[in-house]
Formats: sequence, C-alpha cells, structure tokens
Amino acid sequence: MRFAHPQLLMLLLAVPAIAALMYRARNRASPKMLFSSLLLVAAGASSLKERMRALPSVLTLLALTLMIIAIARPQSPWRETRRKVEGIDIMLVTDVSQSMGALDFKPNRLEKAKAVMKDFIQGRENDQIGVVIFSDQTYTLCPLTQDYPALDTFIDRIDFDLTAGTATAIGMGLANGVNKLKDSPAESKVIILLTDGENNHGKIAPLEAAEIARRLNVRCYTIGVGTRGMVPIDVPGDDGRIHRLHFESRVDTPTLVKIAEMTGGQFFAAESNQGLEEIFEQIDQLEKTEFEVNEMNYFDELAHYLMVPALLIFAAAFVLDRTWFWSFP
Repeated sequence: MRFAHPQLLMLLLAVPAIAALMYRARNRASPKMLFSSLLLVAAGASSLKERMRALPSVLTLLALTLMIIAIARPQSPWRETRRKVEGIDIMLVTDVSQSMGALDFKPNRLEKAKAVMKDFIQGRENDQIGVVIFSDQTYTLCPLTQDYPALDTFIDRIDFDLTAGTATAIGMGLANGVNKLKDSPAESKVIILLTDGENNHGKIAPLEAAEIARRLNVRCYTIGVGTRGMVPIDVPGDDGRIHRLHFESRVDTPTLVKIAEMTGGQFFAAESNQGLEEIFEQIDQLEKTEFEVNEMNYFDELAHYLMVPALLIFAAAFVLDRTWFWSFP
C-alpha cells in the first residue's frame, strides 16, 4: 500500500493535542448547578453512563484520525504486464542410421541424443518444435508443435527400427526439415542437424539443401557426433545373439561446417556425453525467445474505506452526546 499525499499524515500529530484540549475543556467546564456538598454523590457507585462519559470524545478522535488518513489517499497498487511474444520455430533433424548405435556414448549415440533433445525442449518457452529423422530415407516424426509432453513421447519412440536403414542421407533429412519450416510465419526459423556420418545416399546433396535453407532464412546448427577412429557397436547376428563389433567412425566435418556457414549457424563437434550436453546448452542460449514487455501500473483508491466509517463514527458520537450523554441544565 502507498499514500498519494503522505505529507498529510503529519496532521496525525495534532490528534493527541486535540485530545488533551478536549480533556482540559471538559474538566474546566463551569458547573451548571451548585450544591452545598458533593460528599453523597462521591460516595455513591458510578453508573455505566458515568463510566462511559468520554465515549463521544473518543469516537470523535477516532473519526478524526480516520479522516486524516483518508485525505492522505491510501492506494493499493497492482501491475498489469502485457507481453508481445514471438517464438522460434525449431526442427530437430536427427540421424538414426545404424552407426548411431555406437557405444562411444553412453548408453549409445542415439539414446544420448534423445536425452539431450528432451532436456533442450524442456528449457524452451513459446517455441514450436518438430522432429525429423533420417537414415537412407527421411520421415517427419512430429510436425511443429508447442505440445512439449507429446513431443517427448515421440522422441522416446525414436529407434533404428523406424527406418531400418544403414545409409545416411543427410541432404534428404535437411531438406525435409527445411520443408517443414518454409511456410512458418515466425521470423526466426532454426534447424538443429545431428549426424555421425557422411552423406552417402539420397537425391539431394547436403549443400543443395543448405542453399534452400539459406534462401528461406532458415539458420542451421550442425552437430557432428562421435569420437574418431575405431568405435564399438553391438549388432544382432543371424544366430539371434548380440555381437560386439568395431567400425571406423567418420564425420563429414567440412560439409557440416559449410552448411552452418551458408545459413548463419554454427558447427559443433560432440565427442562425449558431456560435450553433447554442452552443445545443446550453447544452442539454447543462442536461440532465446525475445519478447517486449509493456508494464502499466494502476492504483486502487482506498480512501472511501476509511471516509465512510469516519462519517458514521462522527454521527454516532454526535447522537450519543445529544441523547444518552445529554445533560440538563
């Protein structure tokens, strides 16, 4: 609470002085009837009326106090905030080829990628996010949506069986992601492309897809996943058992760098679980939603809550002084 005219509260200092003057005037009032002795009156028990004789004066002082506070205009402030929010449209384009099962990440590359994507989504607000997966073919797993719990469910379902491909069509996956953003009205459109290999399949080359993204003002962040050299991977055998094999991990870093440069994004190399987590944290900071906030302050006047009781108390004091406490002569 605040006061529009707090300086008027200084008038409250006059209330004790007025009380003293009223008390003094009452005790010095000249007698209206003379008696030869007041001993009998003093010996008698005082009545309720006599004990409450000061009530009109007390009520008058209380009403005066309330009126002084009221003219200082107490106010209850409240704030109205209006936000003009403009979200970012983001497509997560993820490699699900068999090499994403490599065990250099725990539990493997794909499962770790799914975990960090879900963490990334939980940190977003007001953004539309979708998911595209690719191996030798590309599929839209989830279109742009703000239903983040549903998006988490779709990401949980990502598995190698969804595409059952061994090749890597980076260009096709990127082109699919761009296609999902081309009709978006958002001013900021972003693709996060995650892959652990080289483009070796598909009708659209990665740089061709990057050129389309550039023309449509789609910014691409590219992430190359995996350690260099021979890495372990578990694959099912014809005998029904899981066999531990090793293959040479190769990421087409120059192409991923070029895609990022062409579209105004950045390239990141992720060689560990922690590294991948930090990359998504960096992207999260780079692509924060911007909004304008217009704040308007309002104040509810509270004076009437004091003025009305003050007038009623004044009236009560006047009536009591002229009725119950009235004396004659």
